[in-house]
This record gives sequence, structure tokens and C-alpha cells, in this order.
Amino acid sequence: MRVHVGDGRDADARRLDDVDGVDADARTDVARRRGVVPWHVGRDDGGDDAAVLYWIVTALFCLQVSFTAYAQLRLPQVAEAFTHLGFPAYFRVELSWAKLLGVVLMLAPVPARLKEWAYAGFAINLASALIAHLSVGDGPEAWGWAAATGVLWGLSYFFWRRLQATPASA
Repeated sequence: MRVHVGDGRDADARRLDDVDGVDADARTDVARRRGVVPWHVGRDDGGDDAAVLYWIVTALFCLQVSFTAYAQLRLPQVAEAFTHLGFPAYFRVELSWAKLLGVVLMLAPVPARLKEWAYAGFAINLASALIAHLSVGDGPEAWGWAAATGVLWGLSYFFWRRLQATPASA
């Protein structure tokens, strides 16, 4: 006869503590570590949610930045916008390649310090874009993309820092 004791183990397993050479408590611990026990039982730390949100926001951010890098390299109207802002043509090319390098660092499994530098570079880039557009009197149709990308940057950075603070055992 089996009696459910409420913690995922059977009373029989406790009585027959050493069946087939494996302790009943150890068997339950192994099952929990392997994910046999449903994920929501006793370990909802929010870490999985943060990881999913981090990758969604970071993917959107990287797509946006990659598109702007491509546009800065290939589209003549974007080159004209850089001239309108007072930047030389070589700066547009350098900035595009730096953005693409930053995207690679954001998506690749690199040391945290390199990701931190990529985040810092993007923060400087986005703040500079807002300042440049506002200083020449551009409206929201020009600086709105930089502001929206800045929101994605902020969310990505927030979730990345949250994941960095999560212990490896969680």
C-alpha cells in the first residue's frame, strides 16, 4: 500500500530506504535536478523569465542596430542625413562597423567585460544620436528611432544585469 506524504516521495520508498542501492532521498534529489519534478514546484525564482525576456529584447535591439548599420552603409538618404547632422562621411562608415561589432559582442558568448563595453558603446551612440538630432532641430520623426532603440537598449541592459546577478546554481 502506498501512502502519499505530500513531498513527492512515497511512504514505501522511505521504508524501503535502500532499494537497488540508491537512497530514496537521493533518488528524489536527482529527479529534481534532472527536471522530472515540474519546474514550478519549489523553484520559481524568475530566472527563466528574465532569460527569455533578455533574449527577446536583445534580439529586437540587435535587429534594429543591424538595420541602422546596413542603412548607414548602403542607403543614400541615410548618408544625406549624416551630412545634415554635420558628420563627415568616414564617421558614418566607422560607426556602422562599430555597431556591427557591438551586435556580435551582444550575441556571442564573450566575457562579461566585453558585453559591458558593447553596452557602453551603444549608450554613447544612442545618446549622441539624440543630441545630434535635437541640436539641428529635427522632429520626432528623425530622433524617435534613436529614442525607441534606447528603450530597447535599457531593457536589454536591465535584464542582462539581472541575469548576471543570478547565482549559477539557480
